[in-house]
Amino acid sequence: MALLQSSPLSIKKNTRTVGRSFQTIFLITFTLLMLTGISVRLAYLQIIEGAHYRKLAEANRIRMIPKHPERGNIFDRNGKLLASTRYPRSVYLWPMAHTKPAWSVVGSRLSQILDIPQEEMEKKLEEAGANSSSLIRIARDLNEAQITAIKEYENELKDVQIHTEAVRYYPHGKELAHVLGYTRELTAEQLKQKQKEGYRLGDVIGQMAIEKAYEKTLRGEWGGQQVEVDGAGRPLRVLGEKQAKAGNDLHLTINLDVQKAAEKALGDRNGAIVALDPKNGAVLAMVSHPTFDPNIFSKQKLTQKDWETVQGAEHPLVNRALSAFPPASTFKIVTATAGLESGKFSPKTVLQTYGSLNIGGTRFGEWNHAGFGPLGFVGALQWSSDTFFYQIGRGVGGPTLIEWTRKYGFGKKTGLEFVNEESKGLVPDEVWKQKVWKMPWTVGDSINMSIGQGALQTTPLQVAIMFAVPANGGYRVQPHLLKDNEEAKSWRESLNMKPTTINILREGLRKVVAEGTGKRLNQPTIPPVAGKSGTAEAWKGRVKENHAWFGAYAPAEEPEILIVAFAEHSGGGGGSVAAPMILQIMEDYFQRKYPGKFQKPASENSENSRRN
Repeated sequence: MALLQSSPLSIKKNTRTVGRSFQTIFLITFTLLMLTGISVRLAYLQIIEGAHYRKLAEANRIRMIPKHPERGNIFDRNGKLLASTRYPRSVYLWPMAHTKPAWSVVGSRLSQILDIPQEEMEKKLEEAGANSSSLIRIARDLNEAQITAIKEYENELKDVQIHTEAVRYYPHGKELAHVLGYTRELTAEQLKQKQKEGYRLGDVIGQMAIEKAYEKTLRGEWGGQQVEVDGAGRPLRVLGEKQAKAGNDLHLTINLDVQKAAEKALGDRNGAIVALDPKNGAVLAMVSHPTFDPNIFSKQKLTQKDWETVQGAEHPLVNRALSAFPPASTFKIVTATAGLESGKFSPKTVLQTYGSLNIGGTRFGEWNHAGFGPLGFVGALQWSSDTFFYQIGRGVGGPTLIEWTRKYGFGKKTGLEFVNEESKGLVPDEVWKQKVWKMPWTVGDSINMSIGQGALQTTPLQVAIMFAVPANGGYRVQPHLLKDNEEAKSWRESLNMKPTTINILREGLRKVVAEGTGKRLNQPTIPPVAGKSGTAEAWKGRVKENHAWFGAYAPAEEPEILIVAFAEHSGGGGGSVAAPMILQIMEDYFQRKYPGKFQKPASENSENSRRN
C-alpha cells in the first residue's frame, strides 16, 4: 500500500502563504488603528481644541497695539490746577516692521531729520525685540520743520508714524517742584521691576513726591488698537480700539496762594518753609530751595544744561523741608515741656540766668554773653535764655528729655506721603552714643540737647509738628497732602500734658513775639502771633555760617495757620532772617482772607507813599 506523504516543497510553500496572510492582516489592522487614532485626534483638535487653535492662528494675524493712558490732573485745595497734560507730537516705530535691509534707509534718514544718533534708535528697537507689536517712541516734541521733512520723505519712511502724545505739564514750573515731583520714562532697571504691573518700554512713571506717592491713582489704565498685520508683521488696518482710561484726579491740601507767597519769601536762600493747619496737619505749603523745573523731565532727552540744573552742587532735587538739621532754640519748647511734666520744676519755677555756666569742667555760654537775671519759664522762652534751659536739661536728665523729644515725634518719620524722601532725623541717646562714639552719655550731652544742639537732628516738617502741639492744645498731628485723606485728618495723638504746661508754652511763645526775640512779627498787618526763634551753630567747610529758624502760628488764641521758616547757612539769627519770611507769608495770607481787616497804620502808609 502506498502511503500519502507531503513533499518538502509543498510544506514550505504552505508555510509562506500562512506568514503572508498574517502580515497582511497585521498591516491592515495597524493601518486601521492608526487611521482611527488620527481621525480621533483630528476630531479632538477640530471639535474640542478648534477654538483654541483658531485663536492662536488669529493672533498671528491680529496684534494688540497698546495706547498710553493720560495721567490724572492735580489740583490745590481750592481747585486751582497744579499739574495737567500737554499734547506734543512724537515719532514712533514698529520694531517688527523694521528689518535690517529697510532700517539702513529709514534709520539714516530719521537720524538726519531728528538729529538723533542712529545707534540710539537701534538700541530702543533692540530693547523692544524684533517681534514686538508695540509702537516705540524715538522722539518727542517735534517741530514743524521735522514734521514736514518726515512727510516729504514718507516713501522712504514706511511704517514711521507721527502721533499726538499725552505728556505731563506743570503750569507753575519751579514753584511746586518738591511737592509734585516729576514723571520720567522708566529706566531699564525700573522696567524689569514694573513689567508685572503692566508697564511697558517707553512708559513714564512718577519719580518723586506726589507723582510717585500716588502713581497708581494718577496713572490710569492702558487702552489699545487691534491691528491686522501681514505675514511680515506689517500693519494693514485697524480692526478695533479700546479707549485708554485716564487716571484719577487728585486734590491736595496745598493752598497755591500760600505756596507762592512762601516761594517769594524764601527767595534765593537755601532752606525750606512749611505751612500747616495746626488742627489737623494739612500741609498748606512746602517750599525747598534750590529747586528745579519738573517740566524738563518731560523732554525726550535732557541736555547738559538740564542736567546741571538738577545735579548741581547745592542738590536742588533734595527736599530740605524733609531733611534733618539741628533745631536750635526752637527745641526749647520740648525742654520746657520735659521740665514741667517731669515734676522736677513747678510752673512757678524761677532760675537765675548767667553769662555762662561751668558744668563738668566745660563752659556753656549764654547767647547774649551776659544773662537775663532771674527768669521763669515764660520769660526764658521770651528771651530764649540758654542758661535757664541748661539748668532744666541738667535737672530732668537725659532719659526724660529724650522721652519727651520722641513724644513730640522727633527721631521718626512724620507719616507724610513721601515715605522714601523723608528723613527721620536723629534723637541721640546712650545706645547711639556708645555705638557711634564708644562713650557714655554725659550731663554735657543733656545740656547741648536742651537748646537743640549737639547730635540732635530734626526736619523743618518735624519742627512744624512740634509747634502744632501748643498751637492746638496738646496734640501731635499727622501731616498730609491729600485733601481727602480722612484717616490723616482725624489722627490726633494727645501728649497728655498738664493744662498748666500748655498754658505756659502758649504764653511764652506769645511773649516771644510781643516783647522778645520775635518782635519782627508783632505787626498790625497780621493778627497776634505766637512763635519761637532759633539760631543753630553750623559750619560750611571751615567757615561758620549758622542756620536760622523761626516757627510761628496765628491768630495766637485760635490758630489757623502755622509756619516754620528755615534758612540754611544764612549766617544770621532766626529773629532777623527767618521771622521776616513768616511775616511776609502771613501778611499775604490774612490780607487775602480778611481784606481790609489788617492794615499798616495811616502814618506808615503816608511815609511809604512819600518814599515811593
